Amino acid sequence: MREFIVEADGGSRGNPGPAGYGSVVLDGATGEPLVEAAEYIGVATNNVAEYRGLIAGLKAAYALDPTATVRVRMDSKLVVEQMSGRWKIKHPDMKPLAAEALRVYAPGHVTYEWIPRDQNKHADRLANEAMDAGKRGEQWSPSTSTADLDTRATRQRAGAAPSATDPEPSGPPGDAAAGAARARAALAGARGETGNGGGAATSTTAAGPDADELGADEPGAGEARESDAVEARPAEPDAPVGASAARKTAAERSEAGTPGVRRTAASADIRAAKNVASAAPDLGTPATFVLLRHGETPLTPQKRFSGSGGSDPSLSDVGRYQAERVAAALAARGTIQEVVSSPLARCRETAEIVAARLGLAVTLDDGLRETDFGAWEGLTFGEVRERYPDDMNAWLASPDAEPTGGGESFEAVAHRVAATRDRLTEAHRGRTVLLVSHVTPIKTLVRLALGAPPESLFRMELSAASLTALAYYADGNATLRLLNDTSHLR
Repeated sequence: MREFIVEADGGSRGNPGPAGYGSVVLDGATGEPLVEAAEYIGVATNNVAEYRGLIAGLKAAYALDPTATVRVRMDSKLVVEQMSGRWKIKHPDMKPLAAEALRVYAPGHVTYEWIPRDQNKHADRLANEAMDAGKRGEQWSPSTSTADLDTRATRQRAGAAPSATDPEPSGPPGDAAAGAARARAALAGARGETGNGGGAATSTTAAGPDADELGADEPGAGEARESDAVEARPAEPDAPVGASAARKTAAERSEAGTPGVRRTAASADIRAAKNVASAAPDLGTPATFVLLRHGETPLTPQKRFSGSGGSDPSLSDVGRYQAERVAAALAARGTIQEVVSSPLARCRETAEIVAARLGLAVTLDDGLRETDFGAWEGLTFGEVRERYPDDMNAWLASPDAEPTGGGESFEAVAHRVAATRDRLTEAHRGRTVLLVSHVTPIKTLVRLALGAPPESLFRMELSAASLTALAYYADGNATLRLLNDTSHLR
């Protein structure tokens, strides 16, 4: 599922006074700005402008993908706390705005995070542009906005992609920047639509300087609502190759509570919500790992076990083509700062093709190598089932079981991968790094980030030359931003 980040702000020069809002929709995986929205809204309070910025940002994200998950980042503690359900909304001007914001996406799609004001500069500058335009008797126009240009240097220092207004990258048709430009144009053409809440859905606005939060509703006794917990039960993992014939029955789906007006949408955000409520310190820019599975080898289409103890095959012609395609896509995004690869030949070749396009060197790390499949190396799943049925059944049932002949268990791989993750996150804090690896290590990193059980490895699909992205924060938390993206191969 695609993820967006919505950064929104609003301001009033007088509180109440001339007011405006601004919001920007970012790609959750790359940090690239996709859509800006800003509008002068006349005389209003600071809080009203902030809510209007939130609504505009959510509607802009919805216009791009109504099925996406959205992470809202705002420097208004009032809006974050009220929309998260911990503060009761008592002010009559805020209630309809909060209700309108809740109606944009279905329950479960939107979460909220407080950020310091200096991390919300893009939305703040959009809001000020809108208020400046209003002072001149004009409406804000995206064609005259410089907010994206003003914040470009900050984004690039943080490892984010250039925006659609930056010089066109030398990438293939359909690259990220061109897609962002089309998204902006599409949203501009849709301005003036009526949203679910009955208000203007799309005109763009920006937020001005924050005054004191006029009429801020403080939480009262018994007024804070805690998010309903949702027990996540991940689906079964694929074996590193061809284990589809042995998939287990899917786990029973967990039930969520009935949606309420002022509660967060998913239990996955309870921890983040508590951080917001306690005014957690700025965790800084995360270490972002873009995980690339190597391209095809001659063994890949035959679905043979191919680990670190086998023949160490090189890429096939198809695999080299796939590596060229992913190299072009990553060059167009412009976010990768370093390349680290498994030492096995198929990963080294993939990494070298990509790194050459990016103008980077390749560092090898043994911790990213594939599982040692012992006596199963080079065999298909069916052949292993026929020759070693008891060992196969034990391997599918327990993460501690080893493949025949003393290969690595999933538990052993998890310990190796976790140690590698900790070492790399410490070494690359605040940077975006491409890790070229294999099925099991990549799935294991995802599993550990989600806190999922070992059997979840059998419930993930991971195609050759696919991209997955994880962000690791200073407090030890991690977020999955992308899984098994193969759009660059189509």
